[in-house]
Amino acid sequence: MARQRLSLLQIWNMCFGFFGIQIGFGLQNANTSRIFQTLGVDVGHLAILWIAAPATGLLVQPIIGHFSDRTWGRMGRRRPYFFWGAVITSLALLIMPNAPTLWVAAATLWVMDASINITMEPFRAFVGDNLPDEQRATGYAMQSFFIGLGAVLASALPWILTNAFHVANTAPAGHVPDAVRIAFYTGGAGLLLSVMWTVFTTKEYSPDQLRAFETSERRAAGFGPHEEPEPSVNAYIAIGVGGVLLGLALAFLVWTARLEKELYVLAVLLLGFGAAGVAGARFKRIGQTDNGFSEVLADIFRMPRTMRQLAVVQFFSWFGLFAMWIYTTPAVAAVHFHAADPTSKAYNEGADWVGVLFAIYNGVAALAAIVIPLLVKAVGRKAAHALCLALGALGLLSFLVVRQPGLLWIGEIGVGFAWSSILSTPYAMLAGALPAGKMGVYMGIFNFFIVIPQLLAATVLGLLLKTFFGGQAIFALVLGAVAFAIAGAAVFAVRDATQPA
Repeated sequence: MARQRLSLLQIWNMCFGFFGIQIGFGLQNANTSRIFQTLGVDVGHLAILWIAAPATGLLVQPIIGHFSDRTWGRMGRRRPYFFWGAVITSLALLIMPNAPTLWVAAATLWVMDASINITMEPFRAFVGDNLPDEQRATGYAMQSFFIGLGAVLASALPWILTNAFHVANTAPAGHVPDAVRIAFYTGGAGLLLSVMWTVFTTKEYSPDQLRAFETSERRAAGFGPHEEPEPSVNAYIAIGVGGVLLGLALAFLVWTARLEKELYVLAVLLLGFGAAGVAGARFKRIGQTDNGFSEVLADIFRMPRTMRQLAVVQFFSWFGLFAMWIYTTPAVAAVHFHAADPTSKAYNEGADWVGVLFAIYNGVAALAAIVIPLLVKAVGRKAAHALCLALGALGLLSFLVVRQPGLLWIGEIGVGFAWSSILSTPYAMLAGALPAGKMGVYMGIFNFFIVIPQLLAATVLGLLLKTFFGGQAIFALVLGAVAFAIAGAAVFAVRDATQPA
């Protein structure tokens, strides 16, 4: 018994929702810092305002994965989460550019990021559920294609509205330009329509069918996905006590050395993780582990080896991406357009140009989704991913070297290849290592290594720029390039899960 091979049109329908998701994600990434600065935020405090969203993602992603693994009804297993996540995200996109105050904008970012995660994360498991192993690379490449396409539209929308339709890209102090507002409205409609297309044109296998497929596949291959043994009480206690002690030590260091208060966020996260470990030990000791908290916590401890190795790659890859997303607008405005005032015409021209640059790298990513599978066949998945990350590092470094705004697009070619590979190659390597019944929760846990580097970037990048680089945002892109290079080196330590243990 095996999963049926799907036609290209069926895979297209299954992945089309990602087009809309990336419209929302792209608008958020390219314009949130601009909105915050419009509402009066200093560039040195931009990063801290991004913290609430990823902190919520740490909770939302594994919880949604856990429950989607256990959901089955008229709408299927993953599609109910696509549906409601898209509705909430679209509403957030309508509210964000009309936020009257900074706290409303920050809260809307929190809701937007959480709802995007509700929609996005089951999509990764959706491919693993519905496609046979030999088609999963095609499925993830198709997702990358739509991600690139959606992000091109999202990133370029304000520039298109300004230059093709003459919509104003400047506004009085404290107000978001009309071009940005209309871009968010358009993006919300596009997101909702494309996700609903996937919801109503696709079907899913039942949990019983998926279990039968996994049994048949493991028997045929002679091996299968592997999980580590269930953690002991002592393991929980060690992690719990270690997390608490590290959190207290960091909080004490921040207080005594008068470091940036943003670092308290990391201390709180360590304390929270430690507390979870202690609670897990308590539940296990009294035999009450049949609950969602204990199950997700045990799954974190039992990550397959391939997943743990890929976590290192993801961590540094996404640290580099978040450095780019948070700081490219102020960096380009300051260095290439010589403007720091977010109400000035030069600053907004720079911000619009960043939207175009982001559209270019996303367009390259869409094309790279076609090229990367060919590269994988030629040199293997690990070497192909490392090469793409190296191109991304060179692309970010080019912002420091190239001073003509019109030539910055050259570096975006490398960033596009890195982005496309980050969105597909690690998932292709990971899919074969995950049990079918836990595809959703492990995909959610895997996203820890997207969220954690975002939190780290949001808490330490501002401090690093202020302490070592005179507050110049351009050097955040240099740090992003270094992170890409480290991720590329770490790829070679990953064990390909498609090989027998």
